[in-house]
Amino acid sequence: MGVEERRQQLIGVALELFSQRSPDDVSIDEIASAAGISRPLVYHYFPGKLSLYEAALKRASDELAGRFVEPREGPLGARLLRVMRRFFDFVDEHGPGFSALMRGGPAVGSTRTNALIDSVRQAAYVQILSHLNVENPPARLELVVRSWISLAESTALIWLDGRRIPRAELEVQLVHDFAALAAVSAASDEEMGALLRRMLKDEPADGPFNELIGRLISLAS
Repeated sequence: MGVEERRQQLIGVALELFSQRSPDDVSIDEIASAAGISRPLVYHYFPGKLSLYEAALKRASDELAGRFVEPREGPLGARLLRVMRRFFDFVDEHGPGFSALMRGGPAVGSTRTNALIDSVRQAAYVQILSHLNVENPPARLELVVRSWISLAESTALIWLDGRRIPRAELEVQLVHDFAALAAVSAASDEEMGALLRRMLKDEPADGPFNELIGRLISLAS
């Protein structure tokens, strides 16, 4: 293999192993064995496990950021639900690695690692603003969107710890959470109120936003 081809192979092998177990539990020897090469040859392409972990994380972070890309077509609730399904597809496929990434794996304290994690959050933030058709978000909207992204992360981590709640229910719940966070903010801010009305304007009766409204009305009665 050429140098770059071999590097990409090792990144793929490492990412696959990190997806099965925490990166802390994966050794360079295992990565070398899975790649069919010697341990010294791994070090020829990467100076250590941390650099290989960061390269695998870069590939994973690019993939995860791409899960938030969604055409701006159709009702917002349905769009967010498709995004959440792809997000949980990634979490399901890369469980231990995702957990180690968010809780801290072998790259704890690495500025590059933290920057990659933040880049995924920022990509998600930009995509959500795009779906809301907002270029310069007010402070309350920024708080809503960034809080929701953090909630999605923590929800996924809790789900991975035993998977006690059906995944499909959590995907819908997170869409409901977004609407709820926006509604709470809208209750005390007219600008957010206008945004919420715009969000709900084109929602179908059977969409996730109106489903939440129906459930809340049922609870109140």
